[in-house]
Amino acid sequence: MRTTLDLPDPLMRELKARAALEGVKLKDYFAKIAQMALQRPVATTAEPQRSPVPVFRRTNAKPMPTMSNAQLYAALDEQDAAAHGTR
Repeated sequence: MRTTLDLPDPLMRELKARAALEGVKLKDYFAKIAQMALQRPVATTAEPQRSPVPVFRRTNAKPMPTMSNAQLYAALDEQDAAAHGTR
């Protein structure tokens, strides 16, 4: 099948050079790269499902200690106080 393509000159020069390096006609080179492009998996536009909250996992098998929100805020307040010398 015949078709017409409007390609930028630098791109066309690169395609011709690569076809020449492979020793094939330009039309055969186009067919080859088009076939290769069609064999690649199609990228999906859907965002991967992510947890709304960051999840941290340890590399060892020890369970992670859990803290309530109140304990977490208290620990953060202690850190802030220590960092600013208010304790």
